[in-house]
This record gives sequence, C-alpha cells and structure tokens, in this order.
Amino acid sequence: MDTTERVHFIGIGGYGMSAIARVMLEMGYTVTGSDVAAQELTEKLIAKGAKVYIGHTAEQVKGADLVVYSTALTSDNVEWKEAERLNIPVLHRSQMLARLLNERKGVAVAGAHGKTTTSSMIALIMEECGVDPTYIIGGEIMNVGTNAKAGQGEYVVAEADESDGSFLQYHPWLGIVTNIEADHLENYGGDFGKLKAAYVQFMNQMREDGTAIVCADDETARSLLPEVKGHIITYGIHAAYADYTATDIVLGDRLVSYTMNQGSETLGTIELSIPGKYNLYNSMAAVIACLKAGIPFADIAVSIVKFHGAKRRFQVLGESDDILVIDDYAHHPTEIQATISAAKATGKRIIAVFQPQRYTRTFFLLDAFSRAFSEADEVIITDIYSPAGEKQIEGVTSAKLVELIRSNSNASARHLPTKEAVLADLQDRIAPGDLVLTMGAGDIYKVGYALAERLKG
Repeated sequence: MDTTERVHFIGIGGYGMSAIARVMLEMGYTVTGSDVAAQELTEKLIAKGAKVYIGHTAEQVKGADLVVYSTALTSDNVEWKEAERLNIPVLHRSQMLARLLNERKGVAVAGAHGKTTTSSMIALIMEECGVDPTYIIGGEIMNVGTNAKAGQGEYVVAEADESDGSFLQYHPWLGIVTNIEADHLENYGGDFGKLKAAYVQFMNQMREDGTAIVCADDETARSLLPEVKGHIITYGIHAAYADYTATDIVLGDRLVSYTMNQGSETLGTIELSIPGKYNLYNSMAAVIACLKAGIPFADIAVSIVKFHGAKRRFQVLGESDDILVIDDYAHHPTEIQATISAAKATGKRIIAVFQPQRYTRTFFLLDAFSRAFSEADEVIITDIYSPAGEKQIEGVTSAKLVELIRSNSNASARHLPTKEAVLADLQDRIAPGDLVLTMGAGDIYKVGYALAERLKG
C-alpha cells in the first residue's frame, strides 16, 4: 500500500466508509470523497484534512489513484462510471478494508448481532492496555468519541459484514462469530443454507496461525463447527461444550457481572457497565480475543468495566423526572427481544417504539417480529423505513405487523405512521417511571433525541 496515493470514497459519510477514510487519513493518504448530504461524520473527516464534496459529479474523481464505493451505491453512479472510463481502480469498501486487515494481525468480528459492541470492546481494551490497535467499527465508541483510528500496533480490529457476503474478503488472525441467524436472505437467494455456507467459508479463512472464536450457545454456529478445519475456541454459559464459560451471572440495571472460566480454571470476575445477557456474550468474545493478544486477564477486567457502549447500542439519551429515554439499533426480532429484556432490568414501564427497516427484512421475518414484543408494556410501530430504490412488497405493511403483534405477543401494539406522530403521542402520555425505548436501523433515533431534549426543557 502506497500512502502517496489519493483515495476517493463515493458515499464517504456512512459509518463503514467514514471509518476506513479516517484510518487512511491518519496513515498519511490524501483522502477525498462525496456524499449526498453533509453530516457529523463528514464534518469530522473534513476537520481531519479530507476534502468532501456534497453531491456526485464526474469531475470529483479526476486525479484519484483509487476509488472506493459501498454496497448502497449502484454502478450507474457518475463518479463510478468516470473512474472506470479513466481506468482508475475501483474497490468495494470491504476490499479496501481487507487490504488493511489482512496485512496485519486482523481481528474480524462477524455475526447477526453484536458485531459493533464486541469490536468496540476489543478496541477499547487494547487502547486501555497500551496495545495501540487500528480499529474500524460501524458505530462510535462512546468512551472514545470516534469509530476509527490508525494505531501503530500490530492489530487491526474490524467488523466483518455478512449481509452482502463481503466478510469473505478477509483472512484474519482471529475471526469471531457471535451468532448466526436468517437475516439479509435477499442477498443469498432467500436460502439460509447459503448464508450458513458463507459463515463456514469465513471460519475456514483464518490465517495459518489463526483461530475462530465461536459462541457455542448459538445452536446454528455450533452446528457448523464440524465443517471448520482450523483451530477453534468456543465460549458460552453451558460448560458441557464450551472452552470458556460464565458462571455466577448477575444481570442488573445497566450492569452485568460474572465469573469467567477457562475449562476448570477460574480466571476471575468480569464487570460491565452496560446491561443485558447479550452483552455478557459479547464481552466473553472480547475477553478471549484480548487474552489471545497477550493481555493479562486482570488488565482486561480493569479495562472492560470502563466500556460505556457504542452509539445506538442501548444508548441513554436522557433521564429526567424519573423518565428514561434509550435508543438502540435493534432491527431484528432477536435483537428487539434482547434489548427489551435488558430494559426490563431497570424496573421501569417499557414503551417500545420500533421502526421496521426494509420491506424485504419485514417480509422474511414478519412472524418473528410479531412475537418479539411480549415483555414491553406498550408498543408503537411506525411506517417501514425503506432505503431509496427498494420496491414495496404487496401486503407487507406496518399495519399488518401491528395486527400480528396484537395476536402473537402484545395486545397494546399501535401504529403511528410518522416520527412526528410518535413524538406528539409520547409527550402527551409519558409519566414518571416510564422508559421510552426507540429501536430500528433507520432514523427513529431522532424521536429519542427530540424527546430527551424536551424533557430537559
């Protein structure tokens, strides 16, 4: 890799793209990019020295040595077409990340859920323990205030995205699989078997001295282990089949603690400043990865308690007059159930506000979504948030989802189409003792921020 190159990112404002752009800036590359609108991430890149254009024009690509694009982009984009006309190499975001990850000791975190939190935990522990990693993460680490950094150490920590198959670009030293579920099947011909085969390939792509770290409590992930040829480490709560286990588990109000064991040996206590059984699993993977990197358990335990989450992962937006507002990226039925369960540990009355994302996901998981809200006291469903260009699927609507939720998990479910309607409704009805939980991969977080601001005022 030649740091004298100019690298141009089409769609530079996304979390994944901006993270790679930031690392390449810090490594000494000249970075330019374009996006449809200015936002916080583009402003941070500009402050770092990037040249960012608003809007896409062919002229902006000229002079670039390399062009990087994301999955959201289509090949008829004027900058992409101009790069091809000028014979400038064009790489997918994952191919650019692979260049960074594969040339050092890559730690790649894959899975249906927990990628951002697990990779953020690993990055923070390594930072706290003086390892100075490079990290490229799909969400901002709250303690650090950024989602990426070019470190001087030998480790590169990154998320490995299965949604479009791009995780197969990576040949990491450590490959973590947190769990496997039937999501993003539109990219696998609707065939869960093809998605599972991709995970097997990922786990078989470790470096020769590498290890796959796999959650053995996830039935699907465990079922694939006989197909993995290299070294495997498993973790879970059930001692019968896991190399690392957790005992003495306490799940409290925005905290978790447990004893970590390796085989019959007790390593010590892990305490977290974030809630939920799912974060127990995320932290176990992070601890194992850091142990493999040579960090003593005692140092890991001291560092991990300082982790206060990643942006949009059970993020506390405000607490006023005994009303708590929390936002989470949960956009899959399993994530919704886990997030509501973590919220219940606060002892508050849960008002769950969910914005479905994508007609395809809603179509494939309609029944599972309908069964995910049983622990909420109230449920509000907004209209489906769909990316530009996605076609509506007949019969797949939020009104239909609400009808099924009422039948299958929560009779209180209501459909409020817009963010404005949700905010007005919440303002009228919330009371001390309530917890408002906004969930979804779209822009529902704006309701949470607006509500938190109004509660402060």
